[in-house]
Amino acid sequence: MTGTLAARHGTILAPDPRRVVVKLFVPGEDAALVRSRARALIARVAHLDDEETGRLLRETFDRFGARHRDLDDTFHHHYDLVRHRIARARDLPPTTRLLIGAYFSHEYAVEAAALCNPSMMVHPDQGGLAAGQLRVAISLRQIGEGHLSSIGFATAVLGPGRRLAVADRSGPLVVGQRMAVRHRRDLLAAGLTEVDCDNEITATVLDALPDRYDEATFERVLGELPPDLLSRSTGSDTLEHVRRTDAASYATTFPADTALHQRVLWPAVAAESNGMEDARFVRFTDDSGSGYRATYTAYDGRHIATRALASGDLRRFESTPMRGPGVRNKGVALFPRTVDGRHLALCRADGETIGLTRLDGANRWQEPVPLHAPRDSWELIQVGNCGSPIETDAGWLVLTHGVGPMRRYAISALLLDLRRPERVIARLPGALLAPDEAEQDGYVPNAVYSCGALVHDGELWLPYGASDNRVGFATVPVAALLAAMVESAPARGGRAG
Repeated sequence: MTGTLAARHGTILAPDPRRVVVKLFVPGEDAALVRSRARALIARVAHLDDEETGRLLRETFDRFGARHRDLDDTFHHHYDLVRHRIARARDLPPTTRLLIGAYFSHEYAVEAAALCNPSMMVHPDQGGLAAGQLRVAISLRQIGEGHLSSIGFATAVLGPGRRLAVADRSGPLVVGQRMAVRHRRDLLAAGLTEVDCDNEITATVLDALPDRYDEATFERVLGELPPDLLSRSTGSDTLEHVRRTDAASYATTFPADTALHQRVLWPAVAAESNGMEDARFVRFTDDSGSGYRATYTAYDGRHIATRALASGDLRRFESTPMRGPGVRNKGVALFPRTVDGRHLALCRADGETIGLTRLDGANRWQEPVPLHAPRDSWELIQVGNCGSPIETDAGWLVLTHGVGPMRRYAISALLLDLRRPERVIARLPGALLAPDEAEQDGYVPNAVYSCGALVHDGELWLPYGASDNRVGFATVPVAALLAAMVESAPARGGRAG
C-alpha cells in the first residue's frame, strides 16, 4: 500500500460523557427475568409526606434542571406512562406525580462509549461568514451504554484555506418529538412485496388508499374491508403485516430554538430499537429544489435493516424503510442528484463488493451492478463506500474503505463516469488515509472510517472516525487526488474493478 495522501488536522471531536438525555426507567425491566417493580415503587413514593416530597423534588430540579430542557415536562410524561398502575391517580397531588415521574427517569450518556463515523454536508445556515468560509453540518454516530447508537450533530466552519473551527457542543440535548407523517402508498406496497404478502386483502387496501394518506384514512380503509375477506384463514396475519408495514414510517421534529448540535435522533421504531448506525447524509437536489437525504443502518438486536431520512432543514426528519435487493446490507449511500432521471445509490449487497443500485418505479432498489471487488492486499476482506459520491468535472468521486489483515481499515477512492456511473474510470492504487500509531487504539482498533466528505474551495474535506472512538479531520487537494488515480483495469478473476 502506498503512502497516504491526506493531511490530518489537529482538531479532534472526542466523546463527551456530559452529553446526556433523560429516558424512561422502569425498575425490574433491566433484569434477566423481567418483573416490573413499578407498582411497589409508586406506593413507596406516594406514602412520602408533603414536606419530604417537596424537598426531594426541589433537590432533583436543583441537581439536574440545568442539564436538561423542560425537565418538568419529561417527568410529567414519564408519570403518564406509568399512572395506569395507580389505583386512585386523581387523588395524588401534582408534586407527588412529578416526583413519581422523576423516580421513573434516568440519564443516558449518548456518547459515553464512543463517537465516530461522521458525514459532512453544507449547513442550512450560511449567514455571518467571511469570504472563503463555508458552514457545514456534521452527523455523528454516538454510542452509549449497551452499544446503543443514536445520531447526533456538530457544526463547523471551513476556510479560508485549510482552517477548521468546530462550534461548541454544550447545552442540553433534545430527543425529537415523534410526529404524524403522511404515508406513501408506494412505500406500503414495496414493504408488503418485501415480505411476499400479496393477497386479496392487501390488493383491496392498496387500491383504496390515495398516493398520500394519513392515519385516519388508513384506519377508515381497514375498517371498510369486506367481512368475507377478513374471515379468511390468512386475514388476521395479513392485517398484522399491513399495520406493521404502515407503522414503519415516522417523522421526528425538534423545537425551532434548539441548535443543531443539541438534536438527537433516537430510536423510535422496533426495527431500530438497538441502534441507528452510520448515517450517510448528503445535500440532494432535483427539479423540486434541494434538501437533505441520508441512509442509516437500523438494528433491533438481531437483524439489520437499511432506512432513509429526508429533511428540508435538519429540524424535521422523515424516516422510512428502504426496500429491495440492492439495500439488503449495510453501507448504502445515495447520489446527490438523479443521473439521467435515475435515482442511484452505492451499496454492498453481498457484504464485500461495492455496487451500484437504482430505484425502480415500485420504490424498490434493484439488484446492484458490481463496481469494485476486493483486489489489493489491504482490502481483501471487504470493500465499501465512505459516503455519497461527490460530483467533480472529472467524474463521480467515491471514497471507499477496504479491510485488510488484523481487520485494519483504510480509506481510498474510485472515480465513476458522470453519465454512466456503472463504469469505473479510475481508482487510487493505495490509501488516501490509513490508521497511524495514534489511531491504532480505540473502541474498534485499527480503523479509519467516514460516512461522507465534501469539497470546498478545491479541497476535499474528510471527517473520519478513528478506531470508533473519536472523530478527526483530514484534507487533500482534489486535483492532487485525481492526479494520483490510475486508469481502472479488470480485477483478478475478470470482475470490473
